[in-house]
Amino acid sequence: MRIYLDNCCYNRPFDEQTSVTIRLETDAKLQIQEMIRCGELELCWSFILDSLLST
Repeated sequence: MRIYLDNCCYNRPFDEQTSVTIRLETDAKLQIQEMIRCGELELCWSFILDSLLST
């Protein structure tokens, strides 16, 4: 399954973790990231991200 992660989720682990909502979102992002690393999910992104990363 392909999955797209919005830019805002990449910084979620670096946000203040005292809020339950932020902590749950962080845990979800890290779990999804691990699933991508293990090959269970395929990360896709837009061409806009490519242009932002190459500058």
